[in-house]
Amino acid sequence: METLTTPPADRRFAVSLFSRLRTAKGQSNPFPVYAELRSRGAVAPAPWGGYLVTGFDVCDQVVRSREWLEPDARWREQQGDGTRWTAPSSREMSRTLPALNPPEHTWVRRSAGMFDRGSLDAMRGITERFTTRLLDNLAERLHDGEADFNALVAEELPVAVIGHWLGLPTADHPRLRELTHDQVFTQELLPSASQLALSDAATAELRTYFTGLVRERRARPGDDPVSRWISVWDGMESDRDKADEAVYFLSLFVLLAALETTTTLLSTTTLLLLEHSRQWDRLTIQPDLVPAAVEETLRYDPPTHVISRVASRDCELGGVEIRKDEMVHLLIGAAHRDPAKHEDPELFNMHRKPGHLAFSGGIHYCLGAPLARLEATTLLNQLVTRFPRLTLVRRPTWAPRVAFRRLLNLDVTLA
Repeated sequence: METLTTPPADRRFAVSLFSRLRTAKGQSNPFPVYAELRSRGAVAPAPWGGYLVTGFDVCDQVVRSREWLEPDARWREQQGDGTRWTAPSSREMSRTLPALNPPEHTWVRRSAGMFDRGSLDAMRGITERFTTRLLDNLAERLHDGEADFNALVAEELPVAVIGHWLGLPTADHPRLRELTHDQVFTQELLPSASQLALSDAATAELRTYFTGLVRERRARPGDDPVSRWISVWDGMESDRDKADEAVYFLSLFVLLAALETTTTLLSTTTLLLLEHSRQWDRLTIQPDLVPAAVEETLRYDPPTHVISRVASRDCELGGVEIRKDEMVHLLIGAAHRDPAKHEDPELFNMHRKPGHLAFSGGIHYCLGAPLARLEATTLLNQLVTRFPRLTLVRRPTWAPRVAFRRLLNLDVTLA
């Protein structure tokens, strides 16, 4: 296939847009930038090579096709030393479930065996109890004036739920949450050297923590997922060290997946509803709309704005020729507001027919999606019932990220 040369003007245009995305204004509201990029077509050149995809149908096509692969360990090694893809944290992530391709992906996903209807029902009660406890704490703080909903509730609920499920000591939760915030930088779109260093250090500490956990559960197995994974992998792998390594990577993946994006979903849902007061008021008298509010949040401002894939062969995508092993970045945050997919896409509308890629699609559809939805609907049901007069005090600030959205605060009060 003939290689197409990207016009310098297109490359400069993309560079200017990403410079704006990196500003505080761009991080708080990246959608005008996405709209400008989408105006250039569904597929556009990325400043650093590869392509950016902003059209919903094209993104949907890629995530559902087995001909588009994850940037796995093999692909990362090919990028050469000194690149972000060969950083220690990136190498480690290349062995977790989201970065695997078949057949390895198939084996690991089947071994996980989590969050079916039965296990989710078992977690429903504990999720409700944790939510009630956290909102009791919020009520105490609001009695004195204002409170940071993000710190008191959104950051706490996911680690409490997944920590309980994995059987992790409560005392470990704060440190695990901090490590997750740092670790995610290696999964960012364009991490800086300092961000990668934070990610490398966090990944090393998480490896020590979870390999120790696996050793402990092997010595003293219990009725918990880690012990069950050890049993499953012992039946799949005769080498005990390799089996333990597989369980370590599963445990690491579950923690990282459960904390960062779910926290953002909880805080963003609350923020958007408080900003759209009529829809908040509607929920307080019509709580059966809570699931719809969560789905619209996932469309309007998903926790993850970028999904990356590489081509398994030379192909054409959205009228653009892509070479084998070239990367495309699916800008999910932009695709969700594609007017070809949704009417009035800039409008936050709980009555909209659901349609989003927040949990990816195809064989890589998020294993934790049912749990994230459970936590979000449980929290929102209690929140609108207990705090119908909840009001936003000020606009929040956002972490310096593009791919993984994260609010740093969400200050609220009672009107």
